[in-house]
Amino acid sequence: MTVALGPLALDAYLPAFPLIADELGVGHGSVGLTLSAYVGALGLAQLLGGPLSDRYGRQQILLTGLAVFSCAAFMIAQAQTLPEMLGWRILQGVGGAFCAVSVPAIVRDQTHGQDAARLFGLIGLVMFIAPAAAPSIGTLLLYLSEWHAIFIALACYGVLLAVVLHFVLFRRLPPRQKEQTPLSTLVTNYGLVLRHSVTMRFVGLQALCFSSMLVFITHASFIYQKWFGLSNATFSTLFAANIVAMAGLNLLNRRLLKRYQSVRILRACVFLQAIAVSVLVVCAWAGAPYWVVAICIIMSVGFMGAIVPNNMANALEFFPHLGGTAAAMLGAAQFTIAGAISALSTSLAGGSLLPIVMVMAVCVYGAAILAAGGPGAVERESRA
Repeated sequence: MTVALGPLALDAYLPAFPLIADELGVGHGSVGLTLSAYVGALGLAQLLGGPLSDRYGRQQILLTGLAVFSCAAFMIAQAQTLPEMLGWRILQGVGGAFCAVSVPAIVRDQTHGQDAARLFGLIGLVMFIAPAAAPSIGTLLLYLSEWHAIFIALACYGVLLAVVLHFVLFRRLPPRQKEQTPLSTLVTNYGLVLRHSVTMRFVGLQALCFSSMLVFITHASFIYQKWFGLSNATFSTLFAANIVAMAGLNLLNRRLLKRYQSVRILRACVFLQAIAVSVLVVCAWAGAPYWVVAICIIMSVGFMGAIVPNNMANALEFFPHLGGTAAAMLGAAQFTIAGAISALSTSLAGGSLLPIVMVMAVCVYGAAILAAGGPGAVERESRA
């Protein structure tokens, strides 16, 4: 339920972009800034939430994040201007960050290695199912009410989640000893992560792959509803198809982990994603019909189903006692870089499809370069 919070906050209001733009009196691309603002805050605030969860415990930080998230979601529903919506969206991202950074830290508290990769795969499956349902939920709420109802629903979900976590999860979770260290180490511990070259390779790889996916999410409504002129229902169906592909790769990845090292699977999937996005660029340049472009997008985005769980497991492997700090570094880089690239893409798009997919391709090619770094170096240190 906690993992689903982020995808719901990202994707549930995508079908409402045209309505929000009309009500606030701004352009369609300007509403996309609310997505970038949320993702940027979601990344930067993890740098604070991760170390705090190491020191004060996962429960306190997670429940605090839910409270901030829910209050901000309620206030977004009351927004009358774009700057007002952006401000509350940033605060919602801060609350979401405290929640997001706690999940991988709890996983690292309880397991490691291939077992961690399998558990991240299970969590990833939920992460992929939630976005598939999110636009449909948003469309349903738009049918029943106005766009404000989407954020009211998110606020209610946050409150419900806090109750469930308090009375179900944390009463059953084995106790974890808190880090009784000086507050100054909340900053210096990041030096340990930054100096670990293998971990930082995984951090950069995930940030770039996620950036490619976020660029698509940011412009998904434009691509399908504006560029190709598709309906809300068709948009939701095509968006869900991306999630189905990710879920399928996620399930396949869980089987492959029984035979292959997670780092090898990760590398193969990044290379295949680079091939898929190259085909997408060619199709966009050639002016292919929407169903051809949609297939290419589904293929390129689908590989995230195997990339994310394997990359997270490898990135956190070397920090058993600083799981929150390492997870914060991973999440901060992922969401901050992705948010910046997503915001930049809105100015580069120029009302055309080709620049959007070109930005996606550049991100994936950068990830492929990181993944191409000799397998021996990464795998030998992983085994050590």
